[in-house]
Amino acid sequence: MSAPRPLLFHLGASHHTAPLALREKLALPPARAEALHARLASARLPEFALLNTCNRVEFYGVAGSEEDLSALASAFCEVTGLSASDFSAIRAHTTGAGAIRHLTAVAAGLESQLLGENEIFGQVKDAYAAAQSSGRVGPVLNRVFQKAFQTAKHIRTHTAISTGQVSVANVAVELALTIFGDLQSTRVLLLGAGDIGEKTAKAFQSRGACSLTVANRTPERAFALAQTLDATALPFEHFTHHLGDYDIVVGSTAAPDLIVHAADAAAALGRRRSQPILFLDLALPRDIDPAIAELPNSYLYNLDDLAGIAEQNLAARTAEVSRARALIAEKADAVWQQVVDRHGR
Repeated sequence: MSAPRPLLFHLGASHHTAPLALREKLALPPARAEALHARLASARLPEFALLNTCNRVEFYGVAGSEEDLSALASAFCEVTGLSASDFSAIRAHTTGAGAIRHLTAVAAGLESQLLGENEIFGQVKDAYAAAQSSGRVGPVLNRVFQKAFQTAKHIRTHTAISTGQVSVANVAVELALTIFGDLQSTRVLLLGAGDIGEKTAKAFQSRGACSLTVANRTPERAFALAQTLDATALPFEHFTHHLGDYDIVVGSTAAPDLIVHAADAAAALGRRRSQPILFLDLALPRDIDPAIAELPNSYLYNLDDLAGIAEQNLAARTAEVSRARALIAEKADAVWQQVVDRHGR
């Protein structure tokens, strides 16, 4: 008599079905995750992995029966305080080849809010490594995850799913790289100490920019962000006199009117002996005078410009989705057949 077919499953919720406020409630920090595992002691889940990110909480594993899957759902609701009906309304559930397809699509970035983003691949690998270290990975999950990683890497390499930057901060940095080639020697002035400015500053640092200065109307905020970024703080009232010292100027304040005027920019450019300045206006209302775009050796991009570039890049990625999903389906079906052949019919 042949062994029963393994019940390979995926169960969880993501940004596709649950808004941010609800995903916050579903999150499983270490204490909650341990409480969940304790509640699952009696369930037959010989293999089990948890993927827990800001956009999804998902379980992958092998269950003894549908009743054991119900026990998992119940334990999850108990730990998070979510009612069974509320979880049922947002949950996603696949089995067999469908679960492999879903895992592979997640690892490839096809299920991400930012299509084709790279961070999720590392998060899936971390989830697999955590399950391995806790002894919850067996022959089925081992094969499924390894094949998912191989296919996801193939998709990222052989399709345009990750081509081009699609966030404003990263598009801005890519533009800077196009203009200056190498950011290590560039000097960046950040006007504003809010969230957008901080993300943009970190994006610059991740591409090699070493010299960063922060100016903000509230000095305390400028110093706090400068400390976080290991940067320098500049008194806001002095920045116009120092524009010529910087290669890149990022405007991200909440000021109601322009703060960088064409006359100040012209004077700064005149002191730089044909060295260009890249002005990135990420503010709404705008921080930087549009007339600066007409000055020699100046480059000016605002939010609409950057969003247009991001939209073009996203369109290139979207065109690759069908091809990527067809490849995933083919590979997932083949892996599932291997699992069935080895572990039960």
